[in-house]
Amino acid sequence: MCGIVGAVAERNVVQILLEGLRRLEYRGYDSAGVALIRENNLSIVKRTGKVQALVDAIDEDNGKGTTGVAHTRWATHGGVTEVNAHPHYSHDRFAVVHNGIIENHKYLRSELTQKGFEFVSETDTETIAHNIAANMAETGDLLQAVLTAVKGFEGAYGTVVIDKQNPNEMVVARSGSPLVIGLGIGENFVASDQMALFPVTRRFIFLQEGDVAKITRTSVTIIDSDGNEVEREATESNVQHDAGDKGTYRHYMLKEIYEQPDVIRNTLKERVTTDGLTDNLFGPNSDVIFEKTNYIKIIACGTSYHAGVTAKYWLEQYAGVHCDVEIASEFRYRKSFVPDNSLLITISQSGETADTLAALRLAKELGYMSSLAICNVDGSSLVRESEMSFMTKAGTEVGVASTKAFTTQLASLLMLTISIGQQKGMSSDVKSSMLAGLSSLPTKLEETLALSDEIEDLAEEFADKYHSLFLGRGDQYPIAMEGALKLKEISYIHAEAYASGELKHGPLALIDADMPVIVVAPNNELLEKLHSNVEEVRARGGIMYVFADKESQFESDETMRVVNVPNCKDAIAPIIYTIPLQLLSYYVALIKGTDVDQPRNLAKSVTVE
Repeated sequence: MCGIVGAVAERNVVQILLEGLRRLEYRGYDSAGVALIRENNLSIVKRTGKVQALVDAIDEDNGKGTTGVAHTRWATHGGVTEVNAHPHYSHDRFAVVHNGIIENHKYLRSELTQKGFEFVSETDTETIAHNIAANMAETGDLLQAVLTAVKGFEGAYGTVVIDKQNPNEMVVARSGSPLVIGLGIGENFVASDQMALFPVTRRFIFLQEGDVAKITRTSVTIIDSDGNEVEREATESNVQHDAGDKGTYRHYMLKEIYEQPDVIRNTLKERVTTDGLTDNLFGPNSDVIFEKTNYIKIIACGTSYHAGVTAKYWLEQYAGVHCDVEIASEFRYRKSFVPDNSLLITISQSGETADTLAALRLAKELGYMSSLAICNVDGSSLVRESEMSFMTKAGTEVGVASTKAFTTQLASLLMLTISIGQQKGMSSDVKSSMLAGLSSLPTKLEETLALSDEIEDLAEEFADKYHSLFLGRGDQYPIAMEGALKLKEISYIHAEAYASGELKHGPLALIDADMPVIVVAPNNELLEKLHSNVEEVRARGGIMYVFADKESQFESDETMRVVNVPNCKDAIAPIIYTIPLQLLSYYVALIKGTDVDQPRNLAKSVTVE
């Protein structure tokens, strides 16, 4: 959500800033802007729409500068207009970009208006610019002006400030929204994501909560939340930006769906063998912690929440440990009870999800025995602030609707289930079956992807639909939830998911020929119950689309279209049955003509509440 790029150098930085924004486009945004300082002049260009519109608007005159900041905005306060786009400015001197939300902006706006400041936008960010201008009149020093300003902010901010009268420096501040400093030779950079800076550096300093920093061409000065000057370790990143182009695929989402066998192989590599898992796979001393664990709380949002709900079934069935799963935004705002020897697990693709990070910080205060992050981004805030971490190795995911990040999370959580189960007396037969399932997973995914043409043909029947219902039982219920989320995200069709047994408790009232019902039906111990649920739909004139094991005894007829999914072991079935639902949502969105990779109103990395 939103992207920040800043640079201070001897060379013209405009192309560095624009390329950084391009690399952050996948996060989702609605406008873009850049501010540049050249010869003590401040030039600001802003446009709604795509980054390319900004690129087209920058001409030779206003496209030069040795210090600058750039931003892609996802609207929170104020509509999608050029006036509300970042950067915001004060007195034609200070330019500010900002990720996050200043919650007390109304009070600050009133206070600043009384001091004579005029506001031109509806945003909370403009209060930052005017606050710094007011403080600068008293301190005469940009770093001190920012340090004073942030003391009055309530909420979250990752912000960068430049001043045309101090053209060789930037001041940045981080609270609740990530910032990383990129180190160059005779030049330095800042961004909300290290990926934006890979063309110019691989050396980074990750700012910690409450840090404020002054960045010049040759130095970085960091002040911590206690007002002390501190040193933060510089690290060399080996993260690979492998998004590249779409290749032969029409969209990044389709490319990423087809990458799943390979990224699952990467996730399992050197971690899973036919004999077992690597010792302490989830961090130093993790085996000892798992042996002590009597209760697990999983915290996540969106797609990651669905992965957590799936893991609850696994952890309780196979590892014998009680597990609860909670949406991060709910957990952080309620009082909760923490049993003895409780393990907190957070799940996030980006590692910067605001609510999940806040939940982790709260959990530390509540007394959890330990914390484990399941994440796709090494060096992210969630990973750095957790006691243990596990990288999913999905690679860069560009499509806003998560695909390969979800299935690698599931594979990781299945490994976690085995690892904890080993410490809790899991039988050798159960362990061997789960390991065999994991080892077969990449091949089974490739077999499932071969259903693509059949699913594309099926998707034609959704062209005129506005509502749909997804059904699953047991560990397939969260997979139905994920399937419904994917369809609504990218096709804008209203979709709901229910545990199949809940049909008779209300949803049956919705069933008719215009409400397609999508069913996931592996051949497991709940199959007979699922057959009964399908008959309930059939009796009420419903049209069904069933993804089923060929041994599940479903046959296509005038009311039911059956797609046979490859037979697989029970433990990996949720991962396998995810693939047809991803393909269905993709092809329906294609028919609907929506923006598959960047659906309206959504952002890839949600760094605000």
